[in-house]
Amino acid sequence: MSRKVGVNTWVWASPLDDEALARLAVRVREWGFDAIELPVEAPGDWDPERAAELLEGLGLDATVVLVMGPGRELVDAPGATVAETQDYLRRVVDAAAAVGSPVIAGPAYASVGRTWRIEDRAAAYRELRANLRPVAEYAAERGVTVAVEPLNRYETSLINTVDQALEALDGLAGAALALDVYHMNIEETDLAAAIGRAAGRIGHVQVSANDRGAPGRDHLPWPAILRALDEAGYPGPLVIESFTAHNATIATAASIWRPLAPTQDAIAVDGLAFLRSLIDA
Repeated sequence: MSRKVGVNTWVWASPLDDEALARLAVRVREWGFDAIELPVEAPGDWDPERAAELLEGLGLDATVVLVMGPGRELVDAPGATVAETQDYLRRVVDAAAAVGSPVIAGPAYASVGRTWRIEDRAAAYRELRANLRPVAEYAAERGVTVAVEPLNRYETSLINTVDQALEALDGLAGAALALDVYHMNIEETDLAAAIGRAAGRIGHVQVSANDRGAPGRDHLPWPAILRALDEAGYPGPLVIESFTAHNATIATAASIWRPLAPTQDAIAVDGLAFLRSLIDA
């Protein structure tokens, strides 16, 4: 299967703004990427209409990721907080629709880093479906899928695995799974088998080395991962997601305490070369 490769702007910048996007998009295209991933940390950080024009001119596809920072909650939270989070997610959908992204991807359930003991997980998942449903319906009307990402146990206690995500989203139209191999490496006992169980429900895939460096400079079973994605029928891009250590806020949030490559560019360029070699093979 021919597959596109993208990269998230978090490799270099946070928060993304129009100036940074204009600079990065040109370089990303010159390196040979097919897509660029745009985080919406706060609506208005970058202009979706301006971004759409820029990316169309460069021939770059866009994918959009949501950001569940402090105070963004859809489960076990006050009604006002849930409503504000839903409003934020609708704004992310609007940005995705403007730039032609088929998804908004991320942990659309709780703020990253929030963990709590969940006594009744089935009830928590029912609450999540109820609160995510209006967002998913809003997104579907605009041709966008909400791709919900399991995170590792240190970043959430609600959805850590593919099986939990499938249970949480059961019966929720307009929602899919966003798989991130970094988190899967921590939580899944067999990455390829987990991907297989998600067949038909995979909306987005993010990749990095097991330490968040360049894919391929690690111990992950990459040929088996790509084969499993092909067998699962996932048609979308592989998007390299890593983070800059030079921004204190994002470095702390992502626990990036040291350089992950000689340069940030190397994470993208080396990762692209490795993924292309597997795809072409």
